[in-house]
Amino acid sequence: MEEWVGGLWHKYITRKANPEFDNARVSFDEVHKSVGMIFRALGGDAIKRVEAATGREYLSRKSLLQKISGDTQLISLAWQDEESLRLPESLAIFEEKSLNYDLYIWLAVLAAHHGGCFTHWAQDNQALVINVLEKFPALRSRYQRLANAFVASRPAIDSLPQSEKEMEQAIVNAILKPGSVIEFPLVNFAPKPVYLWLYPSSSADDLIMPEYQEVEEEKESEDQESKSVKKAKTSRKKAERTDAPDEKEGMMIFRLESLFSWSEFSKLDRGCDDSDDDEDNSKTVDDLDKITLAKEQEQQKSAQIKIDLDLPSASEDDIPLGEGLKLPEWDYKKQTLVADRCLLQPMLPKGASAKNLPIRLQKLAKTIQAQFEQLRSVRYWLKAEPQGEELDLSAWLDFHVESKISPTPQRGLYKSFRGNNRDLSCLLLADLSMSTDAHLNDNSRVIDVVQDSMLLFGEALQSVGDSFAMYGFSSVKRHHVRFTMLKNFNERYNDEIRGRIQAIKPGFYTRMGAAIRQATKVINEQKSSEKLLLIITDGKPNDIDHYEGRFGIEDTHQAINEAKKLGIKPFCITIDTDAQDYLPYLFGSDGFTVILRPEQLPMRLPQLYHQLTTQ
Repeated sequence: MEEWVGGLWHKYITRKANPEFDNARVSFDEVHKSVGMIFRALGGDAIKRVEAATGREYLSRKSLLQKISGDTQLISLAWQDEESLRLPESLAIFEEKSLNYDLYIWLAVLAAHHGGCFTHWAQDNQALVINVLEKFPALRSRYQRLANAFVASRPAIDSLPQSEKEMEQAIVNAILKPGSVIEFPLVNFAPKPVYLWLYPSSSADDLIMPEYQEVEEEKESEDQESKSVKKAKTSRKKAERTDAPDEKEGMMIFRLESLFSWSEFSKLDRGCDDSDDDEDNSKTVDDLDKITLAKEQEQQKSAQIKIDLDLPSASEDDIPLGEGLKLPEWDYKKQTLVADRCLLQPMLPKGASAKNLPIRLQKLAKTIQAQFEQLRSVRYWLKAEPQGEELDLSAWLDFHVESKISPTPQRGLYKSFRGNNRDLSCLLLADLSMSTDAHLNDNSRVIDVVQDSMLLFGEALQSVGDSFAMYGFSSVKRHHVRFTMLKNFNERYNDEIRGRIQAIKPGFYTRMGAAIRQATKVINEQKSSEKLLLIITDGKPNDIDHYEGRFGIEDTHQAINEAKKLGIKPFCITIDTDAQDYLPYLFGSDGFTVILRPEQLPMRLPQLYHQLTTQ
């Protein structure tokens, strides 16, 4: 009974202390596509992710109800760094839902014109607002509605302590008339959150107001019931590093039958515990406001055990060809191409043997071959030629009319019948990362669909006679980029090639920049006038080192630009449903396509090639 009454009281007081309007709440998931498009369209960094920001500590003065309810003052604010733009997980500060939606749009516009650094938070935000309103006068009415509603939602100035009245008045004036306030008074507490402005990144929490010192000495530790707002999938946690606890301290009580076995007692640094369920782990992370990482202090100096859990043994791995090739990699922070940074290892699939085309694909292959046969020898007339098989009546009539008007030099009056010689080369580069081991349904995985696609692609190009090559790639950090050779330009497409394709298996990670550079080098050596680089992938560039995130995106972008400068046409085919967030930056708006139903890839790949080479 006591627990039930306590629960009711906690819900009541928490609801009373919450100043937000839950009925008008707008979540980030509802607007992330719109704000992302606006951010990039108005000049924001095209490669920045637009994601939700988790709550962070914000030590403003609490009301009496907030103190009673145990409000921990975790506020979700708008900020950005070089990797991403972070907007609040949800907004419910206005009574009208449309205003909360407009606030998301306004923050995206501000972020698109902000460099990311603050010298003085309040002054810089005022200057930013002025700059945006001058560039986009149409936003003035929207901003004024937001400003008036926001000021009305602030606490009455007369109700504040004398020391904070001047600060609140300064903020109200700065919101209503940006640029009107130059100096801000000193206070002991941070002002109430100003949701119409951007904040410094989460790594600079102490710079929200450089000259303000929060002097609250004690933090309340009462539990607070979590709100019913669903956490966005992209939200991040605040991290903190600390030393590992001394394992020799403390008391341990155990029963004799719980003694460790040898394998349990061995001190191995395991990155994860496979016994935990993934869903339980994600729930645990969602419940944490701060994730603390401890660095192991003690190191065994003898009998150290190092186990590589990624690479297979040499006897089980694919067959390496040579010692590997050193390739450069783009460092976007230094804006330079670092020479010999990656080691690319050409390989052949292990255990590959000559195989026929699978029976399940033979009927579809004949259909595709019939469609491609018409490209083999398309014949057409060349008009206005100096000599040819027939007289060009149209050219002769034009010449006759013009010669009656004024002297006209003689020109080509014949038609010549010619064949269409397709002078092009194509290299198909397939992503063979570990994600291709994922199941699409009960019968097939992504890697199975990739295999079928490459087989049908080979059948189609063999029928038309175009020059083509096929490779796969994956990686484990920069010193092991695997480049699997399935067919080079000098090989005929036969059962041996079909056997190699059917022998490929999921690899590791996706260091796409190095693979594209090697593919560019291979296709650039061809003498054809038209060169096409087709890339099949199921996700964005990544690896387990620094290549994760923006580094991989920028390196891939640079590699694609290098290919374009050599006259090569890159085109990406992906099954990643989130590809719109990064592929337009990598390949351009018309340089990629998304296959929403991956099982259609085997049929769509030859069709896409047909379209790309007949335009």
